[in-house]
Amino acid sequence: MPYGISLKCLNETASPVFKLWDEAAAFEEKASMRVLNYPPHLTLGVYQAFDADRLGEALEGIFRTRSTVTVAFSGIGYFQNEFLVLWARPIPDGALLQLHAALHRMIDPTFCHEHYRPGNWAPHCTIAAKVPKAKSAAAIKWANKNSMQFSVNFDAADCVRFPPVEILSEIRLAPR
Repeated sequence: MPYGISLKCLNETASPVFKLWDEAAAFEEKASMRVLNYPPHLTLGVYQAFDADRLGEALEGIFRTRSTVTVAFSGIGYFQNEFLVLWARPIPDGALLQLHAALHRMIDPTFCHEHYRPGNWAPHCTIAAKVPKAKSAAAIKWANKNSMQFSVNFDAADCVRFPPVEILSEIRLAPR
């Protein structure tokens, strides 16, 4: 089972993401995000068969004294995989990039999934993970028309094992 280190939102600023989850679910056979029972998040790194204690130490080292991270979003992006993945597009932000870099200074990037390594990572907040090919064109059209702008206050960070999502360690970030 893979492991992930993510920022997540446990407060009311997540409501625009929940709205997008519900809208994007119309393109899926089964709503992929609500069934996770996990809040809106930005994954900084994904690791296969890695030492969970070492990931927990990295989480602690990076986020122990960190305050809430506010990320602004503008529009919807997508990745073409086996399924189409729709995601809310963060506006480039130095704080988010610094957190990603800090993680990869603490854990050698060669242990990380290639899409989450420095130089390859596209910050994203997934809103639908399993849009079938038959609905991809309609989903892409919807994504390209959606210019929704909003901000989310990510107030926690965690280390998880998935699927299903199991929280191994969590840190609440200090309010701003």
